[in-house]
Amino acid sequence: MTTSPLRVLLVDDQPLLLQGFSMILSTEPDVEVVGQAADGREALAAVAAHRPDVVLMDVQMPVLDGIEATRRIVTEHPHVKVVILTTFDRDDYLFDALEAGASGFLLKNAEADDLVDAVRAAAEGHALLAPEVTMRVIDRMAGGPAAAGAGPAADPETALPQLTEREREVLRMMARGLSNAEIASEAFVSEATVKTHVSNVLAKLLVRDRVQAVIAAYEAGLVRPGTSSSPS
Repeated sequence: MTTSPLRVLLVDDQPLLLQGFSMILSTEPDVEVVGQAADGREALAAVAAHRPDVVLMDVQMPVLDGIEATRRIVTEHPHVKVVILTTFDRDDYLFDALEAGASGFLLKNAEADDLVDAVRAAAEGHALLAPEVTMRVIDRMAGGPAAAGAGPAADPETALPQLTEREREVLRMMARGLSNAEIASEAFVSEATVKTHVSNVLAKLLVRDRVQAVIAAYEAGLVRPGTSSSPS
């Protein structure tokens, strides 16, 4: 059975970068670059015209910036996943992008394999963040207004009661940044089983992707600061 390639739209105001990203992705048999856009407004039109699975989105662009374009794309086309790809490692870009609904955040100095992995992960409903970026998301959520006004810390054993114990365990490992394969190895189950658990977690928490699931875990007290980089 032949599956259709992942349809990718590239958005950047620098033609050389567009060409480079296109060359990297076009070498992959399961990826098809279906269009390019030079600013956020062009991106909105291109998404409507080409119906991509994934959009690789720059931030700083004329006419309409990548954050606002992401917000509109996610609202108007919920099935489309957006991965932010930027030169600037700035917290305001990171958090604004995630709040806008982006499924990933990469820097343009990332390895080519990371770019391809981000496209595949986003298309599967997952998220890809560099480890140092993940920790900044966690730190912001752990020290944000919700945490500051939440009173005593929640009991991790009773947090998010809609999840089963195994689903809570999987979510804790997701918060440590483990991939499905790594979770499967640590939990002694198949990767297919992990995918089922992850899907159940996302559905029960009413979130789009792994990043939002991890944020929900911190907000609920299931995971606490200092526990994300080592086993529970």
